[in-house]
Amino acid sequence: MNVFAPPDPLATNPTLAVLGFKRQLIFHLHFWAFVAIAPLILVQWKQDHRLLSGLLVLFCANALLVIAFLRYRNTYFLKGRLFPLLAVVSAAYSTGINGHAGLYWAYPAATALFFLLPLREATVSNIIFISVMAAVSFTKFPEADFWRITFSLGLTCVFAMVFAWLVGKLQHELTRLATTDPLTGCLNRSQLADILNHQIQMRERYERVSSLVLIDLDFFKAINDQWGHQAGDRVLKEMALRVRKRLRESDQLFRIGGEEFMIVLPETRQKDADTLAYQLLTGIGSRPFLEDISLTASASVAEVCQGETWSVWLNRADQALYEAKSRGRNQVVNARRPAAGTVAPDPVT
Repeated sequence: MNVFAPPDPLATNPTLAVLGFKRQLIFHLHFWAFVAIAPLILVQWKQDHRLLSGLLVLFCANALLVIAFLRYRNTYFLKGRLFPLLAVVSAAYSTGINGHAGLYWAYPAATALFFLLPLREATVSNIIFISVMAAVSFTKFPEADFWRITFSLGLTCVFAMVFAWLVGKLQHELTRLATTDPLTGCLNRSQLADILNHQIQMRERYERVSSLVLIDLDFFKAINDQWGHQAGDRVLKEMALRVRKRLRESDQLFRIGGEEFMIVLPETRQKDADTLAYQLLTGIGSRPFLEDISLTASASVAEVCQGETWSVWLNRADQALYEAKSRGRNQVVNARRPAAGTVAPDPVT
């Protein structure tokens, strides 16, 4: 992993893209903190501040460990929890022995916490940080300086907290927009490969079988032609609502085409998925959409087989859906399983 390189612009998973940016931020903050703090180890040592010099050694060692773990293990060492502890102790002790020269380091340290820790942990850490720095300032500086230091450091933390909170909300909203279909609220194709691969891994490692169901509305083009595209959009939204009512919390609903939906059913055998598919088709055809638009749908069911890739799994379901259409629609077809000991090749794209 090259932490200096930007996330792959061709990546299809927005969640992983956001995670990549977060890891870059963590890497750079620790890298530049190491660059800034390392020379101070010798400075404090020459001034006979051996304890502070030791604390700064620990701070730099933690930064190097975070960088190494990101670089070679792709993990966040101790989830960054050593940073606030060492920052609080080092800044407070440095202020106590160096006065204002040590105080200056409290401001970047307090700000950095909001970019290295979850918002709640960063807030709690900074409350402790401000309290410790206020106590040290009260004993070290005149009363007027104590109030200036406490309020300026507190205000810096508030600004950083608001900014981190808004950035977090923005990331969440952008991820939601990038991973869901704006019309129906279903998941879109950006998550498809990762979710199917996860189910395949559960099958390979723990023998937990999953199935998927493809549903395609029959003659949907006629609805757009007869009632207009707005009516068609309303039908798709109601279709998604009807399907969701029959799903479990662990099930995941995708819209993968104009009028085609896919349901991922974790820990579900093909027989149970087939039963659900029939119930869904019954629910679609049992009552009209928008009061006067009658619809049917075709469906296919495929249970994941050992050794196949997500594209092969999906292709088997797609072939079964094509068969349901060719048989006359408004029915469920179960995908054929590969012959024992063989795995179908990936479909040509």
